[in-house]
Amino acid sequence: MSWDIFIQDLPEGIQSVADIPEDFRPSALGPRSELIAAILEVFPQADFTDPAWGVVDEADFSIEFNMGDRTEVRSIVLHIRGGDSAASAVERLLSHLGRRALDTGTGELFQGGSPSTKGIRRWRAHRDKIVDAD
Repeated sequence: MSWDIFIQDLPEGIQSVADIPEDFRPSALGPRSELIAAILEVFPQADFTDPAWGVVDEADFSIEFNMGDRTEVRSIVLHIRGGDSAASAVERLLSHLGRRALDTGTGELFQGGSPSTKGIRRWRAHRDKIVDAD
């Protein structure tokens, strides 16, 4: 179980998921090799032994980068586990890539700054309820 962030082409100027036009078709993000190189600029310790599924392990969090097996990447799904510092790591990555993302913890666009921890905190609360139920 993870907090998932979907990086993809999103329309300019939208403030909410509700603002995405129904007929919007996202463009590809670019070639996998270029995206991996850009991710490595932010996370030089990331392991892309499997180019479709990279991993970075930090002291407070881990991120798996799911890009699929196509050469031209349409989206990157970040599977995140750990503490609040993961949110600022996502913010750094998105800024470096010049992209926006969807936050499954909130059901909205990932927001930088202090609201960015809202999604991971909701995910941890959900995870803790499931773990406590066992």
